[in-house]
Amino acid sequence: MVVGAILKALVMAAEMGWLLLWPLILGFAISGAIQAVVSHSQMARLLPDAKPKSILTAAALGAASSSCSYAAVAITRSMIRKGADFRAAMAFQFASTNLVIELGIILAVILGWRFTAATWVGGVAMIVVLTVLLRVFLSPSLVQAAKRQAAKGLAGRMEGHADMDMSVGEGPLLKRAISAQGLTAISHYFVMDWASVWGDLVGGLLIAGALAAWVPNAAWASVFFAGDPVVAKVVGPLIGPLIAAASFVCSVGNVPLAAVLWNGGASFGGVIAFIFADLIILPILDIYRRYYGLKAAAVLFVLFYAAMAIAGYIVELAFDALGLAPHQRTAQIVGQGFAWNYTTFLNIAFLALAAMLIWRFLRTGGPAMLKHMDHPEGHQHGSSSHGRLQVNAASHEPAERHSAPANHLES
Repeated sequence: MVVGAILKALVMAAEMGWLLLWPLILGFAISGAIQAVVSHSQMARLLPDAKPKSILTAAALGAASSSCSYAAVAITRSMIRKGADFRAAMAFQFASTNLVIELGIILAVILGWRFTAATWVGGVAMIVVLTVLLRVFLSPSLVQAAKRQAAKGLAGRMEGHADMDMSVGEGPLLKRAISAQGLTAISHYFVMDWASVWGDLVGGLLIAGALAAWVPNAAWASVFFAGDPVVAKVVGPLIGPLIAAASFVCSVGNVPLAAVLWNGGASFGGVIAFIFADLIILPILDIYRRYYGLKAAAVLFVLFYAAMAIAGYIVELAFDALGLAPHQRTAQIVGQGFAWNYTTFLNIAFLALAAMLIWRFLRTGGPAMLKHMDHPEGHQHGSSSHGRLQVNAASHEPAERHSAPANHLES
């Protein structure tokens, strides 16, 4: 019986992974293309304060950045060390995990377009709420203490990935993207983004498969008070982030579990708040402690949690008022097996695209860079300054190869 239950959970996890495969490839390919033409090197200079213009810029830069929560947190600390306003940097951090294209695509496939729209609307609302909360409750003295701690450069995760900047900075956007340098940069971002989230993605699928197979919907309905719609809407955004924090799964990896919670009776706002909570999972809270100090980390946790919950309430109320809140709990968390259907054909097509990007990645010095994803330039032994990636347009080979990431944020 135990073996049968485990096999059932693994099969459900595999079916969810098969269903997610083409949206993930498409999302990371688009994300790689955006990162290839949007430079990280000027981010800190674009965020000198927490005025509306800077917050809007931070949200736009975040939406064009990586969806990996660990990389987003590392990039944010790097920006703060280079002079970016603390509150604007935090707005960037939230946007880079909640407003990214790949998350929206996956949500649309698994939960439907209303969840995609709710995540983007709620993400903007959450950034606004967070900015206000940080202004009111984060004292200047605590910000300065956090900056002093950040200046120590204690390592977290994905530090090397955060330091990489392979964007092509000259010419029209399309020309940059399809140039030899642009295609190489896209392939590198594509593979490294996959490398940064695969552990969380596999973990999310396994957890979601186990919960879908072993935990009856009635149990989730009890947790979220699904029997009383009013109470469910009140407690959902409060409970959702706490479940996410304890799940250890971040980034796009929490979407399958969000589908399980929705099918089990969680409120619409509760599911949205759960999706937003990838930035308060326990490992990332520990990184905040190392980056900014224990007191700042505790304050950030409280303010982040409050912003996520409030955003969940805003989404719930706004979508109810507009008649857009979904009511059918039929999220597609498992497919129809491995059959010759549109999912299979799309997976084959996008696997071919992934193979081409991986091939280019392997031919242009990618593996050497991949080894340094968790090692920032300042923490590498014997490291030196490294220039931008130079590609020979004829051979598609890099003109220079480095033992460390070829492109870094300017320090």
